[in-house]
Amino acid sequence: MAENATHDLFCHTINSLNDFAIWRNFTAKIIDGSPALFLFQITIISLAGMIFGPSLLGQNKKLLDTMFPVRSTATLWTVASFGNLFYTFLIAVKADPAMMLKPGRAAMYIGSSMFCIPLFLSLALSFLLKTVVTMEANLNKSIVFIAASQSFTGFPVVAAFLTELKIQNTDVGRLALASAVFSDLIDIVVAAISLTLGDVASHPLAPVRAVLSNVAFVIVIVFIIKPMAMWTMGPIKEMKLVGEKCIFVTTVVTLLLAFVSEIVGQHYVLGPLIFGLALPIGPSFGANLVSKLSSLVCGLLFPAYLAVTGLQTNIFKVDFQSAVIVGIVMVSGIIIKLGAVILPALHSQVPVRDAFLLAIILNIKGIVEINVYNFWKDNKTLHDGDYALCVVSVILTNVVIAPLVKLLYNPSRQYHTLKRSTIQHCRRDSEFRMLVCIHNRENVPTIINLLEISHATEESPIAVIGLVLVKIEGRAAPILIANSRKGVPETESSSTTSILNALRNYEQNHRNSSTVQSFTSITHFETMHDDICRLAMNKRATIVIMPFHKKWAIDGSIESTSRSIQQMNRNVLKNAPCSVGILIDRGILNGSLSVLNGRLLFNVAVLFFGGPDDAESLAYGARMVRHGCVRITVVNFLLFGNANSKERKRDSDLINEYRQGNLGNQHFLYFEEVVRDGVDLAGCLAKMVGCFDLILVGKYHQKSPLFKGLEEWSECPELGVIGDMLASPGFECAASVLVVQQPRMRVNETAPLIHDAPDDNRVCLSMERWN
Repeated sequence: MAENATHDLFCHTINSLNDFAIWRNFTAKIIDGSPALFLFQITIISLAGMIFGPSLLGQNKKLLDTMFPVRSTATLWTVASFGNLFYTFLIAVKADPAMMLKPGRAAMYIGSSMFCIPLFLSLALSFLLKTVVTMEANLNKSIVFIAASQSFTGFPVVAAFLTELKIQNTDVGRLALASAVFSDLIDIVVAAISLTLGDVASHPLAPVRAVLSNVAFVIVIVFIIKPMAMWTMGPIKEMKLVGEKCIFVTTVVTLLLAFVSEIVGQHYVLGPLIFGLALPIGPSFGANLVSKLSSLVCGLLFPAYLAVTGLQTNIFKVDFQSAVIVGIVMVSGIIIKLGAVILPALHSQVPVRDAFLLAIILNIKGIVEINVYNFWKDNKTLHDGDYALCVVSVILTNVVIAPLVKLLYNPSRQYHTLKRSTIQHCRRDSEFRMLVCIHNRENVPTIINLLEISHATEESPIAVIGLVLVKIEGRAAPILIANSRKGVPETESSSTTSILNALRNYEQNHRNSSTVQSFTSITHFETMHDDICRLAMNKRATIVIMPFHKKWAIDGSIESTSRSIQQMNRNVLKNAPCSVGILIDRGILNGSLSVLNGRLLFNVAVLFFGGPDDAESLAYGARMVRHGCVRITVVNFLLFGNANSKERKRDSDLINEYRQGNLGNQHFLYFEEVVRDGVDLAGCLAKMVGCFDLILVGKYHQKSPLFKGLEEWSECPELGVIGDMLASPGFECAASVLVVQQPRMRVNETAPLIHDAPDDNRVCLSMERWN
C-alpha cells in the first residue's frame, strides 16, 4: 500500500507540473533537446543566489536568518542535490555513447590535447606560484586543485552553448561536440580513479579493492540494469508514450544507484550518469523520459541547485592577493587551452579561423565546473574565498565567450561559393543532381513522382540525394547519418525505414539512369537548414526540393501548418548554394503509383514573368518536356504598353532559344498573355490553373504594375507574389505548384554578372540576382 501511494504521489506531481503553462513555457527548449536557456540558468540564477546570499543582502544577518533559517538548510540542500542528480541523469540519457567510443581522429587529438596539456601546464604553474609567491594558507592548499580544474571541458556545457547559438550543426559545432565528449570521457575516468585512490585506507590492497568495486559497479549497470530496463520497455511501441510505471521504476533505480555510488566511494552522480548513458537514446523511451522529467527537474530542482551555489558564494571572503593569483591561473589556463585546441586542429587541417573559434567555444564553463567546485567545498578542499573566486570565474567566462563567438562566427559563410549551381547553366548531357528533403511518409509519393517527370536517362542521369529530416528528441547532439545500403541504423524509426525503401525502389526501377544516396538529419528545426545547405554544397546539388509547410486535406482545405518548417524553408532559400524549389502538393502528384502510369499526358505549366527565378523554372520545364508523357505549356505574361523595354527583349531572346531547341516537339507549347494590372493577372491565372497538374513559377520578380496590390496580401513571402497567390486557400487551384529560386550571388554587391551557359545545344542568357 505504501509503495502504491508513493508511486501515485510521484506520478501526480509530474503530471501536475506538466499541466501548468508556466512550466511548459520554461521547459520548452529542454524538451526539444536544449538544456533550457544555458546562459540564463548558469549566470542569472547563480547571480540571483549571490544577491540573496552573503555577497549582498545576506550581509544583514537578521534578513538572512528570516529568508533562510538554519532549520531549512538541510531541506534546501536536499532539493538542490536532487536537482543536480537528475539533471546529470537527463543529460546522460540525451548523450550518445557512440560519440565517446567513435569520436573520429581529429576529435580524439583535440579532446586528449585539451585535457592533458592544460592539466600538466596549469599544475606546473600552480607549483611554481606556490614556490615563488607567499600566499594565504587555504589558497596554498587549494591552488593545485583550481589549476587542475582548468582542464575540464563538459560535454553538456558545450552542447547547451552550441544549441543556444544555433551552431551545433556546423562543422565547427560538430567537431566541438565530438572533442568535448572524448575529453569528458577522459575526465570521468581520471576523476573516478582519483576519488577511488584518495579515499582508500593505508592497507596495501585497499586501492585494488576500490578499483575493482568501481569496475564491478559499472559492469552491473551496463550488463544487468540496462537489460532489465530494455526488458521493461519491450511492449512499448513506436509513437506510444512511456507509461508512468516505467518512469517511476527508472526514477527509483536512479536514486538507488546514487546511493550505491556513495557507498563505493564515488560522487553520487556517477551511478545516474552511467545508467543514463546505458539507456536507449532518442524516441521513444529516451525522448518520453526526458519530456516527463524535464518540467520537474529543470523547472524546479536544478534551478534550486544553481541558487544554492550562489547563496553560499561570499565575495567578501576574497582578498586582493588571492584574486590576483587565482586570476593568473584562470587566464593562463584559458590561454593554454586555446593553444592545446588550435595546434591539433591545424594538424587535422581545420582552417585557422575555425580552429580559433573552436578553441574559444571549448573554453566555455558551466555546470560541470560548478559541480566540481561544490564537491571540493563540501570536502573542505576549497574554502569560502577560493570557492567564490571559482564561481565568479565561471560567470565571467560565460559573459565574455558567448558574445565573442556570436561576433566572430557567421555560420552561413561556409556556404558562400564563387560558383553557384543552377539548372539553367547545366550542360544538356550533364548529371542532374537533386537533393530531395522528406519529412514523413506522406511526402514520399510526391517526391518520387517529381523524380519521374524530371526524366532520368543514360545521357543525362539523375543523381538523387535523399535527406530525411527528423526533429531531434531525447538526445543532446544532432547527427547526420549516411544510410547504408545493407541496412538501416538503429537510430532510424519505422517511418524513416519506409522512406528509404521507397528511394531504393526508385533506384531499382531506373537502374541505368539514376543513382540514390540517402541521409538522415536528426536535429532541431532551427538549425536543420545547416545540414541541408552543407549536404547540397558537398554533393554539388543542382536543386534542393523542399516540401511546403502546409498540408492539404482531401476536400482542399488546409489540414495542418508547421511554422518551424516554414522558417526552415526560408533559411534554406537564404543560404543554399544552389537552386531551391518549394513544392506545394495539392494531391495531384500524390499517389501510390507513378503519375505517368495509366494516363497519356502529364500537363505542366511554366508561368514566365521575367527574371532569374523564372528562367530557372523554364530550364527545369525544358528538361521535363524531354519525357514523352509530359507536356509543357509556357505562358509568358506581358505588361501592356511595355513592348520596347530592355527587360522584355532579354526575356524574349531567352524564351526563343528554348523554343528553337524544341522545334518539332508537339509537347512544348508557348502562349503570350498581355495584362494591364494585378486584377487582369489574377483573373487570367484563375482561368488557366485548372488545366494543369503541376505549375512551375519563379519566386522573385521585379517591381511591376502587374503585382501592385497583390504584394500587400502575401501570407508566405518565401513563395513570392505569384507562388503565394497559387498556394492561398482562397485561390481555387487543384494543381500542385513548384516555386523555384536561383541561388543568390555574394561575390560583388555592385554589378550584375553575365554568364554564358556551358550548353552546346542552346545558349542561355544570364539573369543572376545579387544579394
